[in-house]
Amino acid sequence: MLNRRRFIATSGAVFLARPGFAQGESIKLRELYNRDQSFSDLAKELEGTRISVDGFMAPPLKAESRFFVLTKMPMSVCPFCETEAEWPDDILAVYTKRIVDVIPFNVKIMARGVLELGSKTDEDTGFLSMVRLTDATYA
Repeated sequence: MLNRRRFIATSGAVFLARPGFAQGESIKLRELYNRDQSFSDLAKELEGTRISVDGFMAPPLKAESRFFVLTKMPMSVCPFCETEAEWPDDILAVYTKRIVDVIPFNVKIMARGVLELGSKTDEDTGFLSMVRLTDATYA
């Protein structure tokens, strides 16, 4: 029989997998990846759940897009547009239902959506993401 205490105890187990993590708390981009750029255990545990991640909006790949790239550090130029620009290893594609309102590159934001892992190519831009938030909001 599933009672309230048992439900809380079992559903909270994933969120207690690392010290100091609580449901609804923001995750840092680096916590989704291991040093070798593979997915962390935390990312695997949270796949398919709604999470919050903080970071910076990279300059958009195209106007009136429904997705943007979240980075851990501000980026003033689009790395795809500038050959000298170095694209960070730990990024997160954020897919929204509405056209993205661009936020200045140096303003920290919080994105919230359903975590998806694995290779996916954006049909409009050809952007390949390995990790992303879908059905996302940001502020």
